Amino acid sequence: MIVIEAVLILTSLVLLTPIMVLLLQVLMALMKGRPHSVEPNIRPGLAVLIPAHDEAEVIVETLASIRPQLSDGDRLLVVADNCNDETAAIAQNAGAEVVERRDPEKRGKGFALDFGVRHLHSDPRPIVIIIDADCQVEKGALAILAGECQSTGQPVQGRYLMHAPEQSDLKMQIAEFAWLLNNRIRPMGFSRLGMPCRLMGSGMAFPWEIISNAGLASDHIVEDLKLGIDLAIAGHAPKYCDEAVISSVFPTSDKGIESQRTRWEHGFLQTLKEQGPSLLSLAFSRNDRSLLGLALDLAVPPLALLVIMLTGLMAVAVVVGMISSWSPLAVAFMTMSTLAVAILLAWVGWGRDVVSGKALLSVPRYVLSKIPLYFKYLFNRQKSWVRTDRDDH
Repeated sequence: MIVIEAVLILTSLVLLTPIMVLLLQVLMALMKGRPHSVEPNIRPGLAVLIPAHDEAEVIVETLASIRPQLSDGDRLLVVADNCNDETAAIAQNAGAEVVERRDPEKRGKGFALDFGVRHLHSDPRPIVIIIDADCQVEKGALAILAGECQSTGQPVQGRYLMHAPEQSDLKMQIAEFAWLLNNRIRPMGFSRLGMPCRLMGSGMAFPWEIISNAGLASDHIVEDLKLGIDLAIAGHAPKYCDEAVISSVFPTSDKGIESQRTRWEHGFLQTLKEQGPSLLSLAFSRNDRSLLGLALDLAVPPLALLVIMLTGLMAVAVVVGMISSWSPLAVAFMTMSTLAVAILLAWVGWGRDVVSGKALLSVPRYVLSKIPLYFKYLFNRQKSWVRTDRDDH
Protein backbone atom coordinates (compact mmCIF):
# COMPACT_ATOMS: atom_id res chain seq x y z
CA MET A 1 0.00 0.00 0.00
CA ILE A 2 2.92 2.36 0.69
CA VAL A 3 4.09 1.88 -2.90
CA ILE A 4 0.63 2.74 -4.26
CA GLU A 5 0.49 5.86 -2.09
CA ALA A 6 3.91 6.95 -3.34
CA VAL A 7 2.89 6.41 -6.98
CA LEU A 8 -0.29 8.43 -6.51
CA ILE A 9 1.55 11.31 -4.85
CA LEU A 10 4.31 11.29 -7.48
CA THR A 11 1.76 11.27 -10.32
CA SER A 12 -0.06 14.23 -8.80
CA LEU A 13 3.19 16.18 -8.50
CA VAL A 14 4.13 15.35 -12.10
CA LEU A 15 0.78 16.70 -13.27
CA LEU A 16 1.25 19.75 -11.08
CA THR A 17 4.26 20.83 -13.18
CA PRO A 18 2.36 21.67 -16.41
CA ILE A 19 -0.47 23.13 -14.32
CA MET A 20 1.99 25.53 -12.67
CA VAL A 21 3.21 26.52 -16.15
CA LEU A 22 -0.41 27.24 -17.11
CA LEU A 23 -0.96 29.27 -13.94
CA LEU A 24 2.20 31.31 -14.60
CA GLN A 25 1.05 32.06 -18.14
CA VAL A 26 -2.36 33.23 -16.94
CA LEU A 27 -0.90 35.39 -14.17
CA MET A 28 1.58 37.04 -16.55
CA ALA A 29 -1.20 37.68 -19.07
CA LEU A 30 -3.13 39.51 -16.35
CA MET A 31 -0.19 41.86 -15.79
CA LYS A 32 0.52 44.97 -17.80
CA GLY A 33 2.79 44.03 -20.69
CA ARG A 34 5.02 45.81 -23.15
CA PRO A 35 3.68 48.76 -25.21
CA HIS A 36 1.21 47.81 -27.89
CA SER A 37 2.43 47.39 -31.44
CA VAL A 38 1.18 50.01 -33.86
CA GLU A 39 0.62 49.79 -37.56
CA PRO A 40 3.82 51.12 -39.16
CA ASN A 41 3.66 54.05 -41.58
CA ILE A 42 6.07 52.25 -43.89
CA ARG A 43 5.98 48.49 -43.95
CA PRO A 44 7.95 45.96 -45.98
CA GLY A 45 6.46 44.39 -49.06
CA LEU A 46 4.62 41.18 -48.37
CA ALA A 47 3.08 38.13 -49.95
CA VAL A 48 -0.08 36.65 -48.45
CA LEU A 49 -0.20 32.90 -49.00
CA ILE A 50 -3.56 31.11 -48.70
CA PRO A 51 -3.70 27.30 -48.94
CA ALA A 52 -7.20 26.28 -49.99
CA HIS A 53 -8.84 22.87 -50.43
CA ASP A 54 -12.48 23.04 -51.54
CA GLU A 55 -13.08 26.47 -50.00
CA ALA A 56 -15.42 27.92 -52.63
CA GLU A 57 -18.06 28.84 -50.05
CA VAL A 58 -15.82 30.94 -47.80
CA ILE A 59 -12.80 32.19 -49.71
CA VAL A 60 -14.45 35.32 -51.12
CA GLU A 61 -15.03 36.73 -47.64
CA THR A 62 -11.45 35.90 -46.66
CA LEU A 63 -10.03 37.68 -49.70
CA ALA A 64 -12.33 40.65 -49.08
CA SER A 65 -10.81 41.12 -45.61
CA ILE A 66 -7.27 40.96 -47.04
CA ARG A 67 -7.28 42.97 -50.26
CA PRO A 68 -7.91 46.44 -48.72
CA GLN A 69 -4.79 45.92 -46.57
CA LEU A 70 -2.46 45.29 -49.53
CA SER A 71 -0.25 47.88 -51.18
CA ASP A 72 1.09 48.15 -54.72
CA GLY A 73 3.68 45.44 -55.24
CA ASP A 74 2.26 43.04 -52.64
CA ARG A 75 1.24 39.55 -53.74
CA LEU A 76 -1.92 37.64 -52.85
CA LEU A 77 -1.46 33.98 -53.74
CA VAL A 78 -4.07 31.24 -53.38
CA VAL A 79 -2.94 27.63 -53.73
CA ALA A 80 -5.99 25.66 -54.88
CA ASP A 81 -4.88 22.30 -53.54
CA ASN A 82 -6.51 19.15 -54.95
CA CYS A 83 -9.80 21.02 -55.25
CA ASN A 84 -13.01 19.45 -56.51
CA ASP A 85 -14.99 22.70 -56.56
CA GLU A 86 -14.68 26.21 -58.00
CA THR A 87 -12.17 27.53 -55.46
CA ALA A 88 -9.59 28.48 -58.11
CA ALA A 89 -11.99 30.33 -60.40
CA ILE A 90 -13.71 32.14 -57.53
CA ALA A 91 -10.40 33.26 -56.00
CA GLN A 92 -9.12 34.47 -59.37
CA ASN A 93 -12.32 36.44 -60.00
CA ALA A 94 -11.89 38.01 -56.55
CA GLY A 95 -8.50 39.40 -57.54
CA ALA A 96 -6.08 36.80 -56.23
CA GLU A 97 -3.18 35.19 -58.04
CA VAL A 98 -4.03 31.47 -58.20
CA VAL A 99 -1.99 28.35 -58.75
CA GLU A 100 -3.51 24.89 -58.81
CA ARG A 101 -1.84 21.82 -57.34
CA ARG A 102 -2.86 18.26 -58.24
CA ASP A 103 -1.27 15.40 -56.38
CA PRO A 104 -3.75 13.05 -54.69
CA GLU A 105 -0.88 11.00 -53.21
CA LYS A 106 0.46 13.98 -51.27
CA ARG A 107 -2.44 15.54 -49.43
CA GLY A 108 -2.26 18.06 -46.64
CA LYS A 109 -1.68 21.71 -45.86
CA GLY A 110 2.08 21.28 -45.62
CA PHE A 111 2.35 20.23 -49.26
CA ALA A 112 0.18 23.16 -50.34
CA LEU A 113 2.34 25.63 -48.41
CA ASP A 114 5.52 24.19 -49.90
CA PHE A 115 4.02 24.49 -53.41
CA GLY A 116 3.05 28.10 -52.77
CA VAL A 117 6.44 29.13 -51.37
CA ARG A 118 8.21 27.55 -54.35
CA HIS A 119 5.92 29.52 -56.65
CA LEU A 120 6.84 32.74 -54.83
CA HIS A 121 10.54 32.07 -55.49
CA SER A 122 10.28 33.65 -58.94
CA ASP A 123 9.35 37.05 -57.44
CA PRO A 124 9.63 36.94 -53.62
CA ARG A 125 8.63 39.57 -51.08
CA PRO A 126 10.52 40.31 -47.81
CA ILE A 127 7.64 38.96 -45.68
CA VAL A 128 5.30 36.02 -46.24
CA ILE A 129 2.06 35.86 -44.24
CA ILE A 130 0.04 32.63 -44.16
CA ILE A 131 -3.74 32.92 -43.75
CA ASP A 132 -6.21 30.04 -43.81
CA ALA A 133 -8.94 30.23 -46.44
CA ASP A 134 -11.78 30.47 -43.89
CA CYS A 135 -10.42 33.38 -41.83
CA GLN A 136 -11.23 37.05 -41.39
CA VAL A 137 -8.24 39.37 -41.09
CA GLU A 138 -8.98 42.47 -39.01
CA LYS A 139 -8.00 45.89 -40.33
CA GLY A 140 -4.30 46.66 -39.89
CA ALA A 141 -3.36 43.09 -38.97
CA LEU A 142 -1.18 42.49 -42.02
CA ALA A 143 0.82 45.67 -41.52
CA ILE A 144 1.33 44.92 -37.83
CA LEU A 145 2.48 41.36 -38.55
CA ALA A 146 4.83 42.51 -41.30
CA GLY A 147 6.26 45.27 -39.11
CA GLU A 148 6.84 42.94 -36.16
CA CYS A 149 8.40 40.35 -38.43
CA GLN A 150 10.74 42.91 -39.96
CA SER A 151 11.77 44.43 -36.61
CA THR A 152 12.44 41.09 -34.88
CA GLY A 153 13.77 39.16 -37.87
CA GLN A 154 11.82 36.16 -36.55
CA PRO A 155 8.52 34.42 -37.34
CA VAL A 156 5.52 36.13 -35.76
CA GLN A 157 2.20 34.59 -34.75
CA GLY A 158 -0.83 36.85 -34.58
CA ARG A 159 -3.86 36.46 -32.31
CA TYR A 160 -5.74 33.65 -34.04
CA LEU A 161 -9.15 33.02 -32.49
CA MET A 162 -12.01 30.61 -33.23
CA HIS A 163 -15.56 31.66 -32.39
CA ALA A 164 -18.63 29.56 -31.70
CA PRO A 165 -21.34 29.85 -34.38
CA GLU A 166 -24.48 31.81 -33.51
CA GLN A 167 -27.02 29.89 -31.44
CA SER A 168 -24.39 27.30 -30.54
CA ASP A 169 -24.77 25.07 -27.50
CA LEU A 170 -22.90 25.44 -24.21
CA LYS A 171 -20.35 22.83 -25.18
CA MET A 172 -19.30 24.89 -28.18
CA GLN A 173 -19.04 28.04 -26.05
CA ILE A 174 -16.75 26.20 -23.65
CA ALA A 175 -14.67 25.10 -26.66
CA GLU A 176 -14.35 28.76 -27.67
CA PHE A 177 -13.13 29.65 -24.18
CA ALA A 178 -10.62 26.77 -24.26
CA TRP A 179 -9.33 28.06 -27.61
CA LEU A 180 -9.06 31.58 -26.18
CA LEU A 181 -7.05 30.24 -23.25
CA ASN A 182 -4.68 28.24 -25.44
CA ASN A 183 -4.26 30.63 -28.37
CA ARG A 184 -4.32 34.03 -26.70
CA ILE A 185 -3.99 34.03 -22.93
CA ARG A 186 -1.18 31.49 -22.66
CA PRO A 187 1.05 32.89 -25.46
CA MET A 188 0.40 36.45 -24.28
CA GLY A 189 1.53 35.52 -20.77
CA PHE A 190 4.70 33.83 -21.96
CA SER A 191 5.49 36.67 -24.38
CA ARG A 192 5.64 39.02 -21.40
CA LEU A 193 8.43 36.83 -20.06
CA GLY A 194 10.24 37.07 -23.39
CA MET A 195 9.30 33.50 -24.29
CA PRO A 196 8.33 32.25 -27.77
CA CYS A 197 4.98 30.80 -28.77
CA ARG A 198 3.68 27.93 -30.86
CA LEU A 199 2.62 28.52 -34.44
CA MET A 200 -1.15 28.18 -34.75
CA GLY A 201 -1.80 27.70 -38.46
CA SER A 202 -3.17 31.08 -39.54
CA GLY A 203 -1.92 34.64 -39.05
CA MET A 204 1.72 33.54 -39.25
CA ALA A 205 4.35 35.91 -40.68
CA PHE A 206 7.85 34.89 -41.78
CA PRO A 207 10.92 36.64 -43.19
CA TRP A 208 11.44 35.31 -46.70
CA GLU A 209 14.90 33.95 -45.85
CA ILE A 210 13.37 31.76 -43.13
CA ILE A 211 10.21 30.45 -44.79
CA SER A 212 11.94 29.79 -48.12
CA ASN A 213 14.33 27.38 -46.40
CA ALA A 214 11.81 25.74 -44.06
CA GLY A 215 10.79 22.12 -44.47
CA LEU A 216 7.11 22.55 -45.28
CA ALA A 217 6.22 19.55 -47.44
CA SER A 218 4.61 17.01 -45.12
CA ASP A 219 1.25 15.46 -44.29
CA HIS A 220 1.70 16.06 -40.55
CA ILE A 221 -1.77 16.64 -39.10
CA VAL A 222 -0.59 19.62 -37.02
CA GLU A 223 1.98 20.95 -39.47
CA ASP A 224 1.93 24.40 -37.87
CA LEU A 225 2.97 23.08 -34.45
CA LYS A 226 5.74 20.99 -35.97
CA LEU A 227 6.96 23.91 -38.10
CA GLY A 228 7.21 26.20 -35.07
CA ILE A 229 9.27 23.63 -33.16
CA ASP A 230 11.55 22.99 -36.13
CA LEU A 231 12.14 26.71 -36.61
CA ALA A 232 12.84 27.21 -32.89
CA ILE A 233 15.44 24.44 -32.95
CA ALA A 234 17.02 26.18 -35.96
CA GLY A 235 17.24 29.42 -33.96
CA HIS A 236 14.07 31.09 -35.23
CA ALA A 237 11.61 30.79 -32.35
CA PRO A 238 8.24 32.41 -33.18
CA LYS A 239 7.12 35.57 -31.37
CA TYR A 240 3.55 36.34 -30.35
CA CYS A 241 1.77 39.51 -31.48
CA ASP A 242 -1.56 40.10 -29.76
CA GLU A 243 -2.46 43.20 -31.74
CA ALA A 244 -2.80 41.45 -35.11
CA VAL A 245 -6.17 39.69 -35.03
CA ILE A 246 -7.27 36.84 -37.29
CA SER A 247 -10.45 34.90 -36.62
CA SER A 248 -12.58 32.05 -37.87
CA VAL A 249 -15.67 30.10 -36.82
CA PHE A 250 -15.90 26.54 -35.56
CA PRO A 251 -17.58 24.11 -37.98
CA THR A 252 -21.31 23.61 -37.55
CA SER A 253 -21.51 19.97 -38.57
CA ASP A 254 -21.05 17.25 -35.96
CA LYS A 255 -18.71 15.44 -38.32
CA GLY A 256 -16.66 18.59 -38.83
CA ILE A 257 -16.40 19.27 -35.11
CA GLU A 258 -15.27 15.71 -34.37
CA SER A 259 -12.78 15.72 -37.25
CA GLN A 260 -11.28 19.05 -36.21
CA ARG A 261 -10.93 18.13 -32.54
CA THR A 262 -9.47 14.73 -33.36
CA ARG A 263 -6.86 16.20 -35.67
CA TRP A 264 -5.81 18.94 -33.25
CA GLU A 265 -5.64 16.82 -30.12
CA HIS A 266 -4.21 13.65 -31.61
CA GLY A 267 -1.63 15.72 -33.46
CA PHE A 268 -0.71 17.65 -30.33
CA LEU A 269 -0.38 14.54 -28.17
CA GLN A 270 1.74 12.78 -30.77
CA THR A 271 3.99 15.84 -31.15
CA LEU A 272 4.34 16.06 -27.37
CA LYS A 273 5.34 12.40 -27.26
CA GLU A 274 7.76 12.59 -30.20
CA GLN A 275 9.38 15.98 -29.70
CA GLY A 276 8.74 17.05 -26.11
CA PRO A 277 11.62 15.14 -24.44
CA SER A 278 14.15 15.98 -27.18
CA LEU A 279 13.14 19.65 -27.12
CA LEU A 280 13.66 19.79 -23.36
CA SER A 281 17.00 18.02 -23.68
CA LEU A 282 18.14 20.46 -26.36
CA ALA A 283 17.08 23.41 -24.22
CA PHE A 284 19.37 22.29 -21.38
CA SER A 285 22.26 21.16 -23.57
CA ARG A 286 22.28 24.49 -25.44
CA ASN A 287 21.32 26.54 -22.39
CA ASP A 288 18.60 27.97 -24.63
CA ARG A 289 15.89 29.89 -22.81
CA SER A 290 13.61 30.04 -25.86
CA LEU A 291 13.66 26.29 -26.35
CA LEU A 292 12.98 25.78 -22.64
CA GLY A 293 9.96 28.07 -22.84
CA LEU A 294 8.62 26.25 -25.87
CA ALA A 295 9.18 22.87 -24.19
CA LEU A 296 7.32 23.98 -21.07
CA ASP A 297 4.46 25.34 -23.15
CA LEU A 298 4.26 22.08 -25.09
CA ALA A 299 4.19 20.16 -21.79
CA VAL A 300 0.73 21.54 -20.96
CA PRO A 301 -1.68 18.88 -22.28
CA PRO A 302 -5.29 19.58 -23.32
CA LEU A 303 -7.22 20.78 -20.28
CA ALA A 304 -9.94 18.17 -20.66
CA LEU A 305 -7.31 15.45 -20.55
CA LEU A 306 -5.80 16.98 -17.41
CA VAL A 307 -9.19 17.01 -15.71
CA ILE A 308 -9.88 13.40 -16.71
CA MET A 309 -6.50 12.25 -15.39
CA LEU A 310 -6.85 14.14 -12.10
CA THR A 311 -10.41 12.94 -11.58
CA GLY A 312 -9.30 9.33 -12.01
CA LEU A 313 -6.37 9.94 -9.70
CA MET A 314 -8.62 11.38 -7.00
CA ALA A 315 -11.03 8.44 -7.30
CA VAL A 316 -8.22 5.98 -6.67
CA ALA A 317 -6.90 8.18 -3.86
CA VAL A 318 -10.31 8.06 -2.13
CA VAL A 319 -10.17 4.27 -2.10
CA VAL A 320 -6.62 4.34 -0.75
CA GLY A 321 -7.67 6.87 1.88
CA MET A 322 -10.42 4.60 3.18
CA ILE A 323 -7.92 1.75 3.50
CA SER A 324 -4.70 3.43 4.52
CA SER A 325 -3.81 7.15 4.19
CA TRP A 326 -5.50 10.32 2.94
CA SER A 327 -2.20 11.93 1.90
CA PRO A 328 -2.50 10.98 -1.82
CA LEU A 329 -5.98 12.51 -1.96
CA ALA A 330 -4.73 15.71 -0.32
CA VAL A 331 -1.96 16.08 -2.93
CA ALA A 332 -4.31 15.26 -5.81
CA PHE A 333 -6.89 17.74 -4.51
CA MET A 334 -4.19 20.44 -4.28
CA THR A 335 -3.23 19.76 -7.91
CA MET A 336 -6.85 19.88 -9.10
CA SER A 337 -7.44 23.09 -7.11
CA THR A 338 -4.43 24.75 -8.76
CA LEU A 339 -5.84 23.89 -12.18
CA ALA A 340 -9.24 25.28 -11.15
CA VAL A 341 -7.63 28.53 -9.99
CA ALA A 342 -5.77 28.95 -13.29
CA ILE A 343 -8.94 28.39 -15.32
CA LEU A 344 -11.02 30.68 -13.08
CA LEU A 345 -8.47 33.51 -13.36
CA ALA A 346 -8.45 33.15 -17.14
CA TRP A 347 -12.25 33.26 -17.20
CA VAL A 348 -12.41 36.33 -14.97
CA GLY A 349 -9.82 38.10 -17.11
CA TRP A 350 -11.12 37.29 -20.59
CA GLY A 351 -13.74 34.57 -20.67
CA ARG A 352 -16.87 36.19 -19.24
CA ASP A 353 -17.89 37.54 -22.66
CA VAL A 354 -17.44 34.09 -24.17
CA VAL A 355 -19.11 31.81 -21.64
CA SER A 356 -21.27 32.68 -18.63
CA GLY A 357 -20.52 31.54 -15.10
CA LYS A 358 -23.62 29.36 -15.24
CA ALA A 359 -22.40 27.76 -18.45
CA LEU A 360 -19.15 26.81 -16.75
CA LEU A 361 -21.19 24.25 -14.85
CA SER A 362 -21.36 22.35 -18.13
CA VAL A 363 -17.60 21.73 -18.05
CA PRO A 364 -18.02 18.16 -16.69
CA ARG A 365 -20.25 17.28 -19.65
CA TYR A 366 -17.71 18.84 -22.02
CA VAL A 367 -14.90 16.82 -20.41
CA LEU A 368 -16.91 13.59 -20.61
CA SER A 369 -17.50 14.18 -24.33
CA LYS A 370 -13.72 14.13 -24.85
CA ILE A 371 -13.16 10.67 -23.33
CA PRO A 372 -13.85 8.76 -26.60
CA LEU A 373 -11.38 11.04 -28.40
CA TYR A 374 -8.56 10.09 -26.02
CA PHE A 375 -9.43 6.39 -26.18
CA LYS A 376 -9.29 6.72 -29.95
CA TYR A 377 -5.78 8.16 -29.63
CA LEU A 378 -4.69 5.05 -27.73
CA PHE A 379 -6.22 2.50 -30.10
CA ASN A 380 -6.91 4.21 -33.43
CA ARG A 381 -4.88 7.40 -33.63
CA GLN A 382 -5.41 9.72 -36.59
CA LYS A 383 -2.16 9.77 -38.56
CA SER A 384 -2.99 11.53 -41.82
CA TRP A 385 -4.41 14.89 -42.80
CA VAL A 386 -8.21 15.09 -43.24
CA ARG A 387 -10.11 18.19 -44.36
CA THR A 388 -12.65 19.51 -41.86
CA ASP A 389 -16.27 19.58 -43.05
CA ARG A 390 -17.59 22.90 -41.76
CA ASP A 391 -21.26 22.89 -42.68
CA ASP A 392 -24.31 20.74 -42.09
CA HIS A 393 -24.72 19.14 -45.49
